[in-house]
Amino acid sequence: MLTIRLFCNEGMSTSLLVEEMKKAAAAEGTEVDIRAYPINDLDDKAKGIDCALLGPQVGYLKAKASKTCQQLGVPMDVIPMQDYGMCNGKNVLAFAKKLAGK
Repeated sequence: MLTIRLFCNEGMSTSLLVEEMKKAAAAEGTEVDIRAYPINDLDDKAKGIDCALLGPQVGYLKAKASKTCQQLGVPMDVIPMQDYGMCNGKNVLAFAKKLAGK
């Protein structure tokens, strides 16, 4: 089971991407738990996950989020703008898997 959390402004703009990532995971037979939350929930929602992904619109918070994630031992990065904009669930899932070392 790969547990991924996406963080953006309100946790809503990434919901479409979450669904596309779930479809991509199902197509390749990967068991996932993917959810989106507002960036303000990072401290609580990043515990015990395989990786955290920031939406490009909150990428400016990467340094702050990185500190939190490092303390929790969670790899974190910003979703590539093109994949986010195109809602490319397959590419973002691959990005998350690589980040999580899976």
